[in-house]
Amino acid sequence: MKRCSLVLVLLLVVCQALSFSFLPSVSMADETKTVRVIYYRFDQEYSTWNLWIWPKGGNGASYQFTKETELSFLPGKKAVVAEVDVSAFNTEEAGIIVRKGEWEQKDIEADRFFSLKNADSNGITTLYIIQGIETISFTEEAAKPFYSPKIESAEFMDLNTVRVYLQAPAEALGGNEGIRLMEGNKEVRLSKVIRGDDGKGFVLKTEGEIDMSKGYIIEKEGFGQVYVSMDRLFGLESFNEQFYYEGNDLGATYSKSETVFKLWAPTAEAVTLKLFEKGQGGTALKSIAMEKAEKGVWSTVVSGDLNGTYYTYEVTVGGKTNTAVDPYAKAVGVNGDRAMVVDLSSTNPEGWEKVGYVNLENQTDAVIYEMHVRDTTISDSSGIKNKGKYAGMGETGGKSPISGVTTGLSHVKELGATHIHFLPVFDFNSVDESRLDIPQFNWGYDPRNYNTPEGSYSADPYNGEVRIREFKEMIKAIKEQGIGVVMDVVYNHTARSADSDFSLIVPGYYYRMVGNKFSNGSGCGNETASERLMMRKFIVDSVCYWAREYKIDGFRFDLMGLHDIETMNAVAAALKEINPSVLLYGEGWTAGATTLPQKQQAIKANISKVPDFAVFNDSTRDGIKGHVFDSEKPGFINGDHSFKESVKFGIVGAVNHNGVKYEQVNYDKVAYAASPNQCINYISAHDNLTLYDKLLVSAPGRTEEDYKKMTKIGGAMVLTSQGIPFMLSGTDFMRSKKGDSNSYKSPDSINAIDWELKSKNFDVFEYYKGLISLRKAHPAFRMPDAAQINENLKFIDDTSESLIAYYIDNNANGDTWKTIFVAFNAGDKDETVSLPVNSDWNIVVDGEKAGVETISTVSGDKITVPAMSSIVAYDAATAAKDNSKKISSRLAITLTVLAGLLMLIGGGTLFIKKRKSSRS
Repeated sequence: MKRCSLVLVLLLVVCQALSFSFLPSVSMADETKTVRVIYYRFDQEYSTWNLWIWPKGGNGASYQFTKETELSFLPGKKAVVAEVDVSAFNTEEAGIIVRKGEWEQKDIEADRFFSLKNADSNGITTLYIIQGIETISFTEEAAKPFYSPKIESAEFMDLNTVRVYLQAPAEALGGNEGIRLMEGNKEVRLSKVIRGDDGKGFVLKTEGEIDMSKGYIIEKEGFGQVYVSMDRLFGLESFNEQFYYEGNDLGATYSKSETVFKLWAPTAEAVTLKLFEKGQGGTALKSIAMEKAEKGVWSTVVSGDLNGTYYTYEVTVGGKTNTAVDPYAKAVGVNGDRAMVVDLSSTNPEGWEKVGYVNLENQTDAVIYEMHVRDTTISDSSGIKNKGKYAGMGETGGKSPISGVTTGLSHVKELGATHIHFLPVFDFNSVDESRLDIPQFNWGYDPRNYNTPEGSYSADPYNGEVRIREFKEMIKAIKEQGIGVVMDVVYNHTARSADSDFSLIVPGYYYRMVGNKFSNGSGCGNETASERLMMRKFIVDSVCYWAREYKIDGFRFDLMGLHDIETMNAVAAALKEINPSVLLYGEGWTAGATTLPQKQQAIKANISKVPDFAVFNDSTRDGIKGHVFDSEKPGFINGDHSFKESVKFGIVGAVNHNGVKYEQVNYDKVAYAASPNQCINYISAHDNLTLYDKLLVSAPGRTEEDYKKMTKIGGAMVLTSQGIPFMLSGTDFMRSKKGDSNSYKSPDSINAIDWELKSKNFDVFEYYKGLISLRKAHPAFRMPDAAQINENLKFIDDTSESLIAYYIDNNANGDTWKTIFVAFNAGDKDETVSLPVNSDWNIVVDGEKAGVETISTVSGDKITVPAMSSIVAYDAATAAKDNSKKISSRLAITLTVLAGLLMLIGGGTLFIKKRKSSRS
């Protein structure tokens, strides 16, 4: 045995030696990959400039410049250098942005990309980047031509004035200062050129008005050329009169015999349609020059059945030709790089024509449950077969293989929510659909193609039909459970800026600009200009398409404050024609400074001017649990009872009520809502810490049982308040994201729902389920207008700081319970409070249970609310009396109807007998 072992060892050694001799040698250079960036600015101002670098299809991170270097060929000039370890990048291509601070400014609006194949023998890829120049050079020699300053910006101020700004001062030449304004190959005659004192700025006057349907280029001797921005002209009434297109046929209109293509590109010089067999790779099957028709619309008709054919547009503007995807694309290939012609009727699942909308008598009847397709289905604890997919989200009967609790869609049905709110499910940019073998996650707030479903959630992102069919199958499955679907829509910005499809087709039109720079009220690099008629039309057309084609029941607008009031009202009017019950709400704020005047913004302060929209009530959110941007700061339920009025603000649905001291409310010193339909009450959403994680850091050292009590009180506050209740999925069983407050790109280990928490905290789930059933059964918690709330809801004032108590009277909103008492005790000791009448009170919600069934009964005019608990009770005497009256009334009506039927039957029999006797 020993000899055999020795022989085997020797054989293994020899084999390993032989195998290694045929492998390439591995050096440290192969293991370490470094990107060295040498960045030059003409103004030599480098303060706070930094880098954002990411692997293609992956997530980015910021890196700082660490040193300066002198340029031998530019005496006295310096560049800055950064060295970044990219060894962890698993792609050969990467993206880079040079930015100022935290996205205050970008060096250029387009993203730059580079290949790591350009690395030297030490694994170092050197990049030479010059201010304002999109081209990346890999050697100093190749970069030298770009170090001469260029034209920084050029824009039309009106129809015969151009303002030009250079990166560096130019020598005074007199006359036209070496500047030419070109329209194609034709030079536009200038009447005057005014040179600024700094030698960088120039103002040009043309002899006549320019043609807004053309693109223009500015050339300056020694400074190159640049496209002249028409941003200021796009807002002119004359531009709208000339180019606003009202037709509903933009995009590809399919039939078996032909497809009509239409693209709005008023400033384009030429547009070519390119047809492809596949959504990626390969050469064009056909190139067709399109013709310019009315209102700046380019069109062509292609005969034959093009179903499944992919296409792009080549658009020439200002002498530059760009390839773009149709903004109105209804289907796309992998990563949304090509649009696809689609026969939408072929994507409908069986029975699709019977799928309708979830009807709401009033918006406050909704109970919204916020979900993410991947979060919900990816965990092994979900027991869902099609993990991370639309198909998985549509599965019913999902159960944890460990505890057997219901999961996924079946969980929502069991809970009782009326609507699922999906985080973005349109085609977004951040997940590489060609590499789904690698786990990737993103919330999806980076739009690529607005009118097509996201491909990473489908079984086959390469085939444009598949994502559409599977998305519809998911919608059908959800609707069959009686649950509505709300889409999270992000029309306020796009993933890309200068190289977005909008920009490539009509440069500058779809965005708010500051000179040649993008305004950045979104904090994501740009913001769209909803006030411009064709952008407004696009938003309205898009939501209506989703509502009609996919039977979507509602829309949540991201950063709605970046949209103008007129656009939001147009959205509501158009959608209500399709579905009068459509549910509409959004974030009533912006994420940064915007050029849209405040009085035009669809923000909280202006929401009364947008009557069909609700906004998120952040005053009550932070009042209940504490500030979302200060994780350690508690709210009412976790220790800071000074937020009492902020909680009461949400209880009345953010309307004006004399029981609320508005000067003490967090952020809203006046009521912003004209009706409770405009108030979304919530304590958790995808943003910031989950409720459980917030409680852990804001109330440290408390027991798990205390956190359960806080979670129950918070849920009771939201689900019994006037307005529209909303919650993040898993709040009902104390979901955690392990303390990650911004998990937009975090891995599944952070974002995936652990369904075993439902088993662990099943009492909390049952509590939330009971609260929802209570809300659904009793319309007093869902009053539709401010007048009813003021008439029927009364706060009890003589309470301690840690106790909120009120009652709802007069069979509010047609409720069977005449008087309902509600109290929340967030303190550590029991509190006794006066009841509105001396009677028998049936308790249906206490600190442990919630629902519509009586838990216990108390008699008298006082009630004790235990520490860290809620109470909902109703006056049993008046409820019984009212119910008996209703029963007696219904019985009387029933007997009357029966008597009438008997008389009709008797009269009919007599009539028949008479007819028979007359015939005989």
